[in-house]
Amino acid sequence: MKIVTWNINGIRTFKHGIKKTLDSFNADIICVQETKVTRDLLDERTAIVDGYNSYFSFSRGRTGYSGVATFCKESATPFAAEEGLSGRLGNHGEAVGFYGDQGEFTSEELQALDSEGRAVITQHKITRAEKSETLTVINVYCPRADPEKPERKHFKLQFYKLLQSRAEAILGSQSHVIILGDINTSHRPIDHCDPDDVDNFEDNPGRKWLDGLLYESPEVRDSEESLNCVSGGQFVDIFRQFHPIRTNAFTCWSSRTGARQTNYGTRIDYIFGNRSLAEKSFLNADIMPEVEGSDHCPMWAQLSCSLKPSPKCPSLCTRYMPEFTGKQQKLLRFLVKVPEQKCISSDTEKPLPGSQENGKIRENLRPPPSGVSSGKRPANGIPESSNFKGKKSKHDKKTAPKPQGSLLNFFKPKLSHVASSSQGSTEFTENGLESKDSMSEFHKVAQNTFTDCTSTPTILTESYTEVKSETNNLNIKNEIKMGQDQTPSNATPHQQTTKGSCPDFWKSVLHGPPQPPLCKGHNEPCVLRTVKKAGPNMGRQFFVCSRPEGHASNPDARCNFFVWVDKRK
Repeated sequence: MKIVTWNINGIRTFKHGIKKTLDSFNADIICVQETKVTRDLLDERTAIVDGYNSYFSFSRGRTGYSGVATFCKESATPFAAEEGLSGRLGNHGEAVGFYGDQGEFTSEELQALDSEGRAVITQHKITRAEKSETLTVINVYCPRADPEKPERKHFKLQFYKLLQSRAEAILGSQSHVIILGDINTSHRPIDHCDPDDVDNFEDNPGRKWLDGLLYESPEVRDSEESLNCVSGGQFVDIFRQFHPIRTNAFTCWSSRTGARQTNYGTRIDYIFGNRSLAEKSFLNADIMPEVEGSDHCPMWAQLSCSLKPSPKCPSLCTRYMPEFTGKQQKLLRFLVKVPEQKCISSDTEKPLPGSQENGKIRENLRPPPSGVSSGKRPANGIPESSNFKGKKSKHDKKTAPKPQGSLLNFFKPKLSHVASSSQGSTEFTENGLESKDSMSEFHKVAQNTFTDCTSTPTILTESYTEVKSETNNLNIKNEIKMGQDQTPSNATPHQQTTKGSCPDFWKSVLHGPPQPPLCKGHNEPCVLRTVKKAGPNMGRQFFVCSRPEGHASNPDARCNFFVWVDKRK
């Protein structure tokens, strides 16, 4: 039996195919953390993988945050599965049970601890020494203690306590437990790249909790790094059981500083097994730093016991989710969003903009001459202010102009080459210039259309506004074209410089990033960084060495060069 754990730092890690990645581990049970996917965003390709059955836990409050998932081969199908540690998430009537003493937690605390999608528990049948026993796998993504948020430190410690209480309650003479995942605490100085930079390393509450949870063999306990450790727990760090003094064995690196290149990281991903299982069944364990795609690397462990698959998957399995079984889940899926319409009275009905009688297509024209009033009765005897009910043809719906205008409608530039007077006026049109005579003909057509149209004067006014906007758009386009491609011959040299594509002009207006200095340690160009942490330096830029972060003794690592970027006046 082989088991794998990996913080994938987002489901995007499986972009080359989730089945291909899972098969590459050749493991029976694969536990991943920090999926950063919520249930509404989970797609079928990720949820249902051929040859596997999966069990997800999602964050209830935030999207793109936390989340864990356990993938089991068909030959390792569990007979029970549960989401969360407290037992308050429903779990579909097939819970693992054994919740331990939860007296020190309030109901609100238990609900909050399970609301971020940080635990999935699967229970399996195994054969060990020709005896059928139970193995419970607890896949966890423990919280991070944000130094700027003191409440998160308390949240993390409470999660630790609940995890230990639940795991110890499940333990029994014929029942074994494996805790694995991202614990978010490096246990010993040997598990940290630079423990001297960490204040009060051994006094960290998370490390003290690990001291109480874990049992360490005499070989590990007598090593230089753990002379004063307390070792009375019921679980064993499986990696250290097989590699008690291996150094530089890290599972997490900062991707922002490129620390993986210099192996400047920490070991915060673990596989813990109860003492009986660790001493008799585990064969080997190791990390896989060669596997990329995340800021963490996977870790695996091999056991001598064999799994007995359940004939049926537990109800928590993703293949039973209504969205993946074709069952209707929400009534809203039947509904189609209808465009919002104005209220229409029961006795009168106004035609929608773009509707037309007898299949005629209304053009967006300017309003009729000022001599035509809104109350004038046309030749057909129907007052313009009256409303007419009629059917709209299919052609009308397809060709009706959209009220949405161009972004250029919001701008009103001053056009020097367009005359504003009514006498002898000339305007730009789509096909070129248009004289006053053609515009007069334009008004006649508008008047006739206004007479035949059953729409209200308001609609024609809107049409006039749209035509005026479109005319302005054409003027703007022509002016831009003249400024870029056809600069007037009578333009001054200054105008030609500003309107043309002269690079000197744009260089004087748009300042690029400052030239990087050379770092003193390697005499190489530095990289530009920006302070994103809240404080007095928020937004300030600075230069640092371009090499990846590493230990001070590593000549290939980043030197301590640092300089602020002066603000431009």
